[in-house]
Amino acid sequence: MLMLAEGASFRTIKQRLRTTAPTISRWKQRFLSSGMDGLDTNHPGQSASVLTPKLRARILSATRKEPKDGSTHWSCRKLAAALGVSKDAVHRVWKEAGLKPHRLERYMASDDPDFEAKAADIIGLYLSPP
Repeated sequence: MLMLAEGASFRTIKQRLRTTAPTISRWKQRFLSSGMDGLDTNHPGQSASVLTPKLRARILSATRKEPKDGSTHWSCRKLAAALGVSKDAVHRVWKEAGLKPHRLERYMASDDPDFEAKAADIIGLYLSPP
């Protein structure tokens, strides 16, 4: 704004500040509509979330428990909604801990009374395909 007030051209300002004409125009318009307040770069918004040790422990503890909706594992979004945190916070904690809940190997028990017979048939197909 000071350079514009001194009569500098857009071209001179672009070269000295290594910026573009639309950026200069945008700041000029902000100044003309709001004065000095228009030049304030502190915009209100969502505050940055801080991953405290307590929050990390809460996310990791919840990850170890099964989802209450009956699904087999947590997703970032599902756990975030359950805990009331952002999906990015869950993702960061999982990444730092090296967790990939969707890739966990675990034994899945079946309540099907014919499970053994069905499993034997499937395994038989793998061992000697038709």
